[in-house]
Amino acid sequence: MTLLELTGVKKIYRQGQIEVPALRGVDLVVEPGEFTTLFGPSGSGKTTLLNLIGCLDQATDGSIIFDGKELRELDKKDLARIRREKIGFVFQSYNLIPVLTAYENVEFAIRLVKEHSNQEVRDRVMETLAAVGLEGLENRKPNELSGGQKQRVAIARALVKEPRLILADEPTANLDSKTSEEVLEVMVKMNQELGTTFIFSTHDPKVMDYARRLLEIRDGLISQDRRREKADVSH
Repeated sequence: MTLLELTGVKKIYRQGQIEVPALRGVDLVVEPGEFTTLFGPSGSGKTTLLNLIGCLDQATDGSIIFDGKELRELDKKDLARIRREKIGFVFQSYNLIPVLTAYENVEFAIRLVKEHSNQEVRDRVMETLAAVGLEGLENRKPNELSGGQKQRVAIARALVKEPRLILADEPTANLDSKTSEEVLEVMVKMNQELGTTFIFSTHDPKVMDYARRLLEIRDGLISQDRRREKADVSH
C-alpha cells in the first residue's frame, strides 16, 4: 500500500491582509522504503512540506493521505497519535533533552508510544543505540557528546519506536563532512535493514548523493522528480 499521497496540496500563510503562498499545489506519491531528498533554494517550501507530512501543520487546501488516512479529516488528538506512533523526526539542532542521558532521551520516545515492560524498553533502547554506533555512550548527556554523536542519538530516538516514516530537516547542517557521511551511512543502514522510509530536506550535496529519489522544489511546486537505482556515492 502507498505510504503517502499528496494531491493539490497548498499552504498559504497570512500576514494581516497579505497572503504568502508557501506551497502552490504539490502532487506527490511516496512508497514504503523510499530514501528521498527534497532540495531547492531557501524559501522554496521544503520545511513547510515536511511539516505538513509530519502532522505539525495543516494544509490550506488539497489532500494528504498518510498510511491510508486523510489527515484533514483527523482531529488534533488523532494527528498527535500519528506523530507519536508512526513518524520519527530528526532535526538539524538535534532537539535532545539536555538533562537526560543518551539512553534516557531514546527511552523517553519509546515510553510515549505504548506500554512495554522495563526489560523490553531497555533491550530495545540498547539495541537501537548500538545500531547507530553509540554502544558504551548511553550514560552521557548531550553536552558530553560530539555533534555527530548527538545526531546519532536523535536518529536512535526517531527509530526506537519503529515508525513508518522518518522526516529529517537539514540533518547534516551542523556537522562536518566526515561526520555527515557517517550519520548518512547510519540512516542508509536503517533504511536497508528495517525498510524505514526516509524523507530529507537539505542543501547538502552529500545528502543528495545518498538519495535514491531527488525532488526539487521551486516556488512551492515540485519542479523535478528524479529516481535512480542506487545512490551516487563513491568511497
